Amino acid sequence: MGIPITKPFFDEEELRKVKEVLDSGWVTQGPVTAEFENIFSQYQDCQYAVAVSSCTAALHLALLALGIGKGDEVIVPAFTWITSASCVEYVGADVKFVDIEKESMNIDVSMIEPAITERTKAIIAVHLFGNPAKMDEIMAIAEKYHLYVIEDCACAIGTAYKGRKVGTTGKIGCFSFHPRKTITTGEGGMCVTNDKQLYNRLQQLRNHGASVTKRTAEYKKPYYMGVYDEVGYNLRLSDIQAAVGVAQFGKLPMLLNDRRRCAAYYLKKLSGIRALIVPDDRVHIGHTYQAFVVLLRSGDRNKRNAIMDAMASAGIQSRPGTIAITRTEFNRKKYNLDYGQFPVAEYCEDSSITLPIYLHMSMEDMDKVVDIMIRNI
Repeated sequence: MGIPITKPFFDEEELRKVKEVLDSGWVTQGPVTAEFENIFSQYQDCQYAVAVSSCTAALHLALLALGIGKGDEVIVPAFTWITSASCVEYVGADVKFVDIEKESMNIDVSMIEPAITERTKAIIAVHLFGNPAKMDEIMAIAEKYHLYVIEDCACAIGTAYKGRKVGTTGKIGCFSFHPRKTITTGEGGMCVTNDKQLYNRLQQLRNHGASVTKRTAEYKKPYYMGVYDEVGYNLRLSDIQAAVGVAQFGKLPMLLNDRRRCAAYYLKKLSGIRALIVPDDRVHIGHTYQAFVVLLRSGDRNKRNAIMDAMASAGIQSRPGTIAITRTEFNRKKYNLDYGQFPVAEYCEDSSITLPIYLHMSMEDMDKVVDIMIRNI
């Protein structure tokens, strides 16, 4: 099959946990989902975790729980996966795009304050590819202007910023368990928070609007149907998926350590190549390398594409890092955006290459990737 860009790692433990759920007869959200949430909240050093159907769902619910809606603006980095902005559209608010730093590919904190208006209510801080955003500066701006901070941690389970796990500095952190992430449930996500009121809101909104705090006299009776005092959604995670998540969590230290091993090898081989910009490997940054993304210093999209074509011909999968969402047809039309308005985001889209990285990837295979890169730069 060649060298895949990534691959999830499963063994008998996932099969055993899923079989337990199937044998129990309770396969929708239930006790195993609660177990997964408890494991996750303990790992994140936070009080509450709410499992949902995807990180997109997590971001959507985070905005709803914070009361953000029509007439509000939310600041979003211009280089990220499209759902970091789409979730703002779901609640009827508007996106205010901010360009990124070339070195980290995260939001350029120096450009946040000029983007704030009287309508701004929140900042979505994306920890792209497992590399933490500059949370100290982001929180200082948020506190100055009384803004909420939502952390998009889709790529960042295990990532730390100055020794603190990401996702718990802002009001709500949102995680992904997509198959390209370090651990996976197939599809799935998680919200984390230290705010009890937000925790209750997130639980209610993910489950059709059923209140978790209001009860009638019929509570615990066989005919009790719940209290539905606002519109909610069906964005739950099933116990089948949660069982996979519990099993995956037991492997998390191994998975993170091996990604760092692969990243260290790539850095050893590529750091001296002047034509490339490689990820920052300083220990205090806490990068977990959900993806190992390099940039062509020249920014030459045609050259980048030629390298990726050469990789494909050699049986090596690759992808661009992600997209400049300011270039999408929807955003360009709605917000009247022009090419060149967000030059660093556009540069990163044009010049980024995601290299294969996965558990037990051999040095021989990494050498093949590196060789193709060097021969085609």
